[in-house]
Amino acid sequence: MSRPTEDANTPEPEAAEPPPAGGGGPSKLVLFGLLLGLMLGMLDGTIVGTVLPTIVGDLGGLDHLSWVVTSYLIAASVSTPLWGKLGDLYGRRGSYLWSITLFLAGSVLCGLAQNMGQLIAFRAFQGLGAGGLMVGALSIIGVLLPPSQAGRTQSMVGVMMPVALVGGPLLGGFLTDQLDWRWVFYVNLPLGALTLLIIGMRLRLPATERIEARIDYAGAGLLSAGILALTLLGSWGGTTYGWTSPQILGLGVLGVGALVWFHRVERRAAEPIIPPRLFADRNFTLVQVLTFLVGAVMLGVSTYLPQYMQFVRGASSTASGMLLLPLMAGMFGAQLLVGRRVAQSGRYRVYPMLGSALAASGALALLAVGADTPTAVTSALTLPLGVGLGFVFQSTLLITINSADPRDMGAATGTTTLLRTIGGSLGVAVLGAVYTGRLASGGMPEGAAEWTPEAVHGMPEAVREGVRHAVTSGLHGVLLGAALLGWAAFLAAWLVREVPLRQK
Repeated sequence: MSRPTEDANTPEPEAAEPPPAGGGGPSKLVLFGLLLGLMLGMLDGTIVGTVLPTIVGDLGGLDHLSWVVTSYLIAASVSTPLWGKLGDLYGRRGSYLWSITLFLAGSVLCGLAQNMGQLIAFRAFQGLGAGGLMVGALSIIGVLLPPSQAGRTQSMVGVMMPVALVGGPLLGGFLTDQLDWRWVFYVNLPLGALTLLIIGMRLRLPATERIEARIDYAGAGLLSAGILALTLLGSWGGTTYGWTSPQILGLGVLGVGALVWFHRVERRAAEPIIPPRLFADRNFTLVQVLTFLVGAVMLGVSTYLPQYMQFVRGASSTASGMLLLPLMAGMFGAQLLVGRRVAQSGRYRVYPMLGSALAASGALALLAVGADTPTAVTSALTLPLGVGLGFVFQSTLLITINSADPRDMGAATGTTTLLRTIGGSLGVAVLGAVYTGRLASGGMPEGAAEWTPEAVHGMPEAVREGVRHAVTSGLHGVLLGAALLGWAAFLAAWLVREVPLRQK
């Protein structure tokens, strides 16, 4: 039924890199390759944000603009647990190499796209590979290091998130200004090739117990259908269609029905892509709820705060990204701190509680921002939010690894990545509906939803003032929603138990 085998399915096990003495973990070169691949997957979720107007000017398709981002996120979401299970069953190294290959092929196709329909389809293809990049790096590190030794390494993984969050839009704007928007995708090729070379030549994993079983394709299909339906519901509800329209109600029924059926299929599957046994662990279940909620807070605020910066304060696209640097710095520093402190003390329960409370409080603090608030003050107020997000993301990742058996490491980290991505997608969609509703009630002039920041700044003062107040009102609605999500996350964090970290 099962047999021990080298995880990477390499033909020459004697050439495998031996485990470092004293549990030192992967070599620096291998770790660099894993982090580079992880960074590529995260960057491409945000890098197109500042170049979408340029893409529309070249390819057209303004009505489908949001799907350039959404198709990538959905594909990455639904493929994440599948890549995790493929790694558990057939080898993490091989699965990771295949995911890099698919990602690079998708990048080439995106750069060659001739219309918006092609670009959306190729972005989805690229997202299929990105799902494997993210879960692959996490599961490989989770196998190479026990939780008691993984803190510092996982903190290095964690800092990729804030770097991608702010660095993606900045890099996209720079490449578009200096070269062409297609280089937003072509830049992946040399970096991805380097990752492929390092992992292919240097990564060797220890022998593991591999189970002979078929992939749960029925479960993967149902999960994909459920996520797609709920994402469309969040994206279209209250904007394209009314919340009580047959289309939205039908999507709700389809989404919930598919996920309920998915749960039943997973309980009977020999090797489910999300094993129900994972959720028998109290801490694992709670941190997945945390990850989902805080993922919604992070992407929701970071998506709509730049709108305020551009429409109200007159910042450029690149400058509005730079104004989020305190948010990035807070996440960056907090994740490094948590990694070090947990490695030293072995205690982690306080960090998700403190982080979710800080995230909620940071969102509430930003409510002080008004139409006339200095830009520097607004930028500085994002720091507490960033620190809170960093505390939560780093600690929940460590708890996930500590709660899962090594045989389920890919599925466990895949579930965490999946829920963070879904939380972000739904957070952007639902908070976006709040934002749009507040724009209308806040006195946004007729037809102003189609205006660019540059167009607004050239209009009469009375019109500009109306837009500024409406956008500020929309941002306040987003921040209130984010604060509520943060306090809900705090309640989940309060229930987490302090379980000793595994030593092997």
